[in-house]
Amino acid sequence: MRITTWNVNGLRAALRKGAADWWDTYNPDVLCLQEIRARPDQITEEQRAPLERVHAEWNSAQKPGYSGVATFCQIEPLESRKGMGEERFDNEGRVVQTRFEEFTLFNIYFPNGSRDHSRVDYKLEFYAHLLDLVDSLHAAGEQIIICGDFNTSHQEIDLKNHRQNKKSTGFLPEERAWVDKYLEHGFGDAFRVLYPEREQYTWWSNWGNARQNNTGWRLDYFLVSESLMARVQDVIIHDDVLGSDHCPVTLIV
Repeated sequence: MRITTWNVNGLRAALRKGAADWWDTYNPDVLCLQEIRARPDQITEEQRAPLERVHAEWNSAQKPGYSGVATFCQIEPLESRKGMGEERFDNEGRVVQTRFEEFTLFNIYFPNGSRDHSRVDYKLEFYAHLLDLVDSLHAAGEQIIICGDFNTSHQEIDLKNHRQNKKSTGFLPEERAWVDKYLEHGFGDAFRVLYPEREQYTWWSNWGNARQNNTGWRLDYFLVSESLMARVQDVIIHDDVLGSDHCPVTLIV
């Protein structure tokens, strides 16, 4: 199965930039989009055509033009649901859970801590609530894949200018520590397990020719239950694909 995650930084904008041409050609079994910033009724019939799949689950934020995730499947899942059961997180449209026969997939747009760090506490509380949820699923014997924009670079290898960003949200010690906690709770960072020394990024600022100079951050991840890691064949960062300030990432499992 090929599962692709992509923060499209506004679905309508990404569609206008031709993003659908890429995913129609690549044709993943599951397409997980984050930061869609739209409701289904805001997508025209013409725009909707490339999104048509066997199953679609949209979770748009209550606030118009903000956040939101959507999961599109080529195969019918056993179950699909929105959110995590916590209103203060769910009203921002950040989670879609999709259960297949062999694993449950979480498509997630993790909160940004904000430049002034005003949302860091909210972000860390989100990490904690999700960890409690997936811990309970692991305890019940389920296998889990968490994908999406984590809004955190875990290690120095995961961003170009790590020395200059030690006090920037996305690379704060307390944010990075939560990724450590997930790895301590039975998950593997699939890309880093397969490619422990590869420097490759998934997000670039729109300023200063960052993408042209490859001055990026790896913010988009697949965390996979350790019991499922043996089935992971590859993780592909499609850093040549345009249409957003993030690029798509694919897990083959």
